[in-house]
Amino acid sequence: MSTSSKQTPRIRLGTRRSPLAMAQAHEARARLCAAHRWDEAAVELVPVLASGDRVQDRPLAEIGGKALWTKELDAWLEDGSIDAAVHSMKDVETLRPASLTIAAILPRADIRDVLIGADSIAELPQGARIGTSAPRRAAQMLHLRPDCSIVSFRGNVATRLEKLQRGEADATLLAAAGLARLGQSRIGKPLDPDGWLPAPAQGAIGIECNTRDDETLALLSAIDHAPSRAQITAERALLEALGGNCHSPIAVMCSGPDEGEGELTLRAALFSPDGAERVEDTLHFAAGDMTGPAQLAARLLSAATPAIRQHFSGGE
Repeated sequence: MSTSSKQTPRIRLGTRRSPLAMAQAHEARARLCAAHRWDEAAVELVPVLASGDRVQDRPLAEIGGKALWTKELDAWLEDGSIDAAVHSMKDVETLRPASLTIAAILPRADIRDVLIGADSIAELPQGARIGTSAPRRAAQMLHLRPDCSIVSFRGNVATRLEKLQRGEADATLLAAAGLARLGQSRIGKPLDPDGWLPAPAQGAIGIECNTRDDETLALLSAIDHAPSRAQITAERALLEALGGNCHSPIAVMCSGPDEGEGELTLRAALFSPDGAERVEDTLHFAAGDMTGPAQLAARLLSAATPAIRQHFSGGE
C-alpha cells in the first residue's frame, strides 16, 4: 500500500455491488478487524458494478466468461484504487495475471447446492423446467432426470427467486453458501454432495492483491485458512489441468485435510452438456502434492468419451 493508506482506512477492499458480494466483503472485513484488532473503519469497502452484473439476459459463457466478474476489480488493483479485492472463488478464472496473488482464502462454507421447487430431484414433476445457466447444474440434472428441460436463469439470488416465483421455471438450484450469507438458509433442500457434486471452489471466498504489495500480503495472511486453501488450490489445479472453461460441465469435491496438512481426497465428474454421458474418478494425495490434480485430470480425460472430451482442452 502507499504511505498515505497506512492511516485510516488501513486497507481498501474492492467488491462487486451485488448483495451477496457485499455480504462476502463484510465477512472479509470482520475477519480482518478481528485478526488485527482494528475498528471497522480501518477497512473501507469499495464497490464496483461488474460487467457480469450488468448483463443478465444471456449465459455468462456467451458474453465473456468469468472475467466479467473480475476485470473491473483487476483494473482497480493495477491502478492502486484499491489494495485488495474480494471474490467468490468459483467465479475467478483459473489462470490469473502473475501481477496478482490470491493472498487469503477464508474458511470454506457449505459446498452444497440447494434445490428450490421440490423436496428432492426424484420428486420433481415429470418434464419439469429447471432454471439455471450453469453447464454443470444443467448436465448433472439432465443426467439424473433426462425428462426435464433447462431454462436459462441469470441474475443474483433475488432475481432468480423472483423468476421462479413468476413461474418461469418449476425449480432452480442455488449455492447453499450464498443463501446462508444472505440470511436465507431455510430456503430449499440441500443436495447431498455424495450424489450431487458442487462446482470447483464453491463456498469459498478469496481475497486478491498485488503480488508485490508486501504490506497487504502480510495483512491478509492473518486470515488465510490453510485447509480451505489446500482444497481450493487442488480444485482449481484440476480445472486448469482439464482445460475447462465456462462451457465445460465439471463437478468436483475436495475433502480434507484437517489442519492444512495430510491427505486430500479429490472426486470429480465430467459430463456431456446434455447429461447423457458421464465419467467420474477419485484420487487421494498429500495436500502439498500438486501433481495429484493433474493425475486425476489425465485419468478423467482418458476415460471420457468424445462427447465429453471435446469440452476440455487438457492433454491437447
